[in-house]
Amino acid sequence: MKVSCFRPKNRKNYVGQWVDPVTGRKKTKSLKTPVRRDAERKAAKLERELEEGTFIGTQLTGWEDFRERYESEFLSGKAESTGQKAACAFAAVERTIDPKNLAALDSGQISRMQGMLRKEQLSEATIASYLAHLKSSLRWAAKVGLIGRAPEIDMPKRVPKMKGRAITAEELDRMIAKVPTVVPADAVGGWEDLIRGLWWSGLRIREAYRLHWTDDRELCVDLSGRRPMFRIRAGADKGFKDRMLPVAPEFADLLSKIPDDQRTGFVFNPWLRSKKCGRVTWGTMSKTLVKIGRKAGVKVAESKSGKVKFASAHDLRRSFGTRWAQRVKPAVLQQLMRHASINTTMSYYVGIEADDAADIVWAARPANTLAITGPETKNGDPDRSPQVAN
Repeated sequence: MKVSCFRPKNRKNYVGQWVDPVTGRKKTKSLKTPVRRDAERKAAKLERELEEGTFIGTQLTGWEDFRERYESEFLSGKAESTGQKAACAFAAVERTIDPKNLAALDSGQISRMQGMLRKEQLSEATIASYLAHLKSSLRWAAKVGLIGRAPEIDMPKRVPKMKGRAITAEELDRMIAKVPTVVPADAVGGWEDLIRGLWWSGLRIREAYRLHWTDDRELCVDLSGRRPMFRIRAGADKGFKDRMLPVAPEFADLLSKIPDDQRTGFVFNPWLRSKKCGRVTWGTMSKTLVKIGRKAGVKVAESKSGKVKFASAHDLRRSFGTRWAQRVKPAVLQQLMRHASINTTMSYYVGIEADDAADIVWAARPANTLAITGPETKNGDPDRSPQVAN
């Protein structure tokens, strides 16, 4: 972006002039000096500010205008979960910085935002997620010309993650046994069905929430073919594709026990306060499962500081993946788990491959390992114990 320097007729001071990359219109700004050398220096500074997106002018893109455009032009084509995460990131920006225009959101302000989020005692993983979505949105803004250049953002280093693990069948039984201590007596059956369904299906919590008997606009059960299948529309799929994917036999058996006249609406219908209030949201569904895991004492991870992570819906999914990794090849498990990338699927095989390799090594072990691999003594006798120097 080039800023030219000139002095209009009947004007004392020089002005800088440039073309707005968004509107294509010419813009001017007084350089507030009658000396050409000083005016050229100020024009060069203005040019840098315009390129870096730090110039505070009268026609800057407002924060609200930017957010509206980003949501309608970019996020509308992404998965619903992406939009929800971006909304959380923007809410954090507004809560901590409250920028009036987009150009004011520079590296210094974003750094200050990180500090304020830490004072709120948000986890480093949450802060990193907010910054990643903010970084993506600012790069988009620079690409479409709303700012000259996206500011540099220092991402948190070595973000600790408390990942869960696959739970055991005994831990599953403990969770089911504790359901009556968390939900109303009349609601126990619905929550038990949900826990068993997640265990046998490998569904993500949002997938389980949306799973429908007949409505195929997002995610539904298809029992019309030779084998039961999940029919997944792009809006409900993490890979954002329309797909038909296999249903695990155990989950199919669970579904087959439901009478035909009850196969309407959503497959899972857990509720909490009152049945009249209807099913809970997927967020409440997820939090309630964690409460059940806590009541059952099923710990799946613990940080160095002593913070404990209890079993969640995703740990039930991990259990499904771990069980089936021992039965099928990666390409099949990828479909069962509905992974977009085979690399994600392969993580379930790491432990199995190590165990298999160890079995092969031990099976190939000769009767006298030391006779082949051990160091010989001075007398050439491999069975003699080596001497240890004092």
